[in-house]
Amino acid sequence: MKAVVLYSGGKDSTMAVYHALKNGDEVYALLTMVSRNKESYMFHVPDIHMVDYCSAAMEIPVIDVLTDGIKEEELGDLESLLIRMKDKDVEAVYTGALASEYQRSRIGGICEKLSLKCISPMWHQDPVEYMNEIVDLGFEVIITSVAAYGLDKKWLGRKITRETVDELVKLNKKYGIHPAFEGGEAETLVLDAPMYDRRIVVDEADVYWDVDSGIYNITKAHLEEKYDYSLE
Repeated sequence: MKAVVLYSGGKDSTMAVYHALKNGDEVYALLTMVSRNKESYMFHVPDIHMVDYCSAAMEIPVIDVLTDGIKEEELGDLESLLIRMKDKDVEAVYTGALASEYQRSRIGGICEKLSLKCISPMWHQDPVEYMNEIVDLGFEVIITSVAAYGLDKKWLGRKITRETVDELVKLNKKYGIHPAFEGGEAETLVLDAPMYDRRIVVDEADVYWDVDSGIYNITKAHLEEKYDYSLE
């Protein structure tokens, strides 16, 4: 099928790209909603500018659309974009939804209205197994924002490893943090993945912290060739 992926550069939407390609679908484009509202109910905000790097690394074009990010109204902006995609003979929309019924139901409703297939490949997957799968597949993921008790400034810019996942399991038991951040506890950025031809290297970033939440704002980055040491 010819498909598009709702894309933010984070772990979930990048995993959606992985599954679309694994399923043999043609990924026509990455669709990125750039919200002016940092409290958007639907769309990822921190380091959204890094989507261009992710797009280049995967050699999949990105289409971005500005939205005011007003609850419910932002869905109209998404619908307008998907109407354009349907005109390009797109048949399916992939999402990175894990457990958010708010997100999945609204995207699914738009797709049903437009006769598009809505595919959420990680829906209701066990969050701990999912996070470990991301690591085992070779995804290099960093945390770009935190907004939950138990996640302090030290988590900003931190890479997700199996040890990180173990810590998140402990924080889940202590504070109720969702191990895969589906409750909005944190946002992520994928620097490398199996379908990246090049990896993203962060050169400079600013850390902003305000009381109990913070952002890792990347100000300079570049793409680096991936060297296959097995060929030596």
